[in-house]
Parts: sequence; structure tokens; C-alpha cells
Amino acid sequence: MSIALYPGTFDPVTYGHIDILKRTCDLFEKIIVTVAINPSKTPLFSVEERLGFLRESLSGINNIEIACFDGLVVDFARKSGAAAILRGLRAISDFEYEFQMALMNHKLDSEIRTLFMMPNEKYTYLNSSIIRNLAQFHSDVSEFVPPCVQTALIEKFSTK
Repeated sequence: MSIALYPGTFDPVTYGHIDILKRTCDLFEKIIVTVAINPSKTPLFSVEERLGFLRESLSGINNIEIACFDGLVVDFARKSGAAAILRGLRAISDFEYEFQMALMNHKLDSEIRTLFMMPNEKYTYLNSSIIRNLAQFHSDVSEFVPPCVQTALIEKFSTK
């Protein structure tokens, strides 16, 4: 079975993430979307909330599994039987970091490949940090995130 891993913090998931998943789900028998627990980041949403957003947003895609992990992506990929790690690239600045990570992952396990995907051009400027900033100032984010995320952002920032 061909399995790919799509790791990220997904804080929150955006239509850019979903675009990449929808375009790659035909390439693999299963894609495991994994919420990474990164101790160097302070997420806005809990792991449970982010998993819930992913489950709701991706419910119509049959070959998607949702999980979370703590540790190295390559270790989780190996444990999951994944042959590839999917990574999104929006700009040149993304490439430098992602290229270094891909080389390190290859060094740690040469059997696991990294597949870079660019989102649709209408999402190239989009990232979770921008969404959080827009929502904090009560801007409409409905064209960038699924309805469940938009609702959660409104609730999160209505008390601040």
C-alpha cells in the first residue's frame, strides 16, 4: 500500500492545506494527515481542536487518516509505513527550510521520499499565521478557512 504523511501544525487548517491534500490523494492509497506537536511553538488551538477541524474539513475524502505525533516526522513516517512525506511550498523562502528538512530526513531514512507540492496560485500567500492575525482583528476569513475554523476563530477572539 502506498502511504504518504502530510505533517503540519495546522493551527489552523486552511484551504491551502486542503488544496494540496485534494490534489495528492489520487497519488497515494492513503494519506495520513498528522498534527505535529512542536514544543517550540505556542499554538492558538489545542491538538484536539486541530484534529477536530481536520476531521470535519476532510470528511469527504476517503483515503485520509487523521493522527498526531510528538517527535521526528521521519520516525513517525517509518512507524506508519509511509513511503513519502508531503510538504507544501508557497514561496522561495519555504523552499530553503523545506529543502534542508528533506535532506535531513533522507539522511535519517533514505527509503522515505519528500514530495513538494505547490498550492493553487490563489493560496500561495496564505498561511496559518496570517489567518490568526486577520481573525484577531475581526477580519472575514471565510474564503481562506473551512466554516468550522472560521467559527472557532470568531469564538476565540470574541473574548479578547
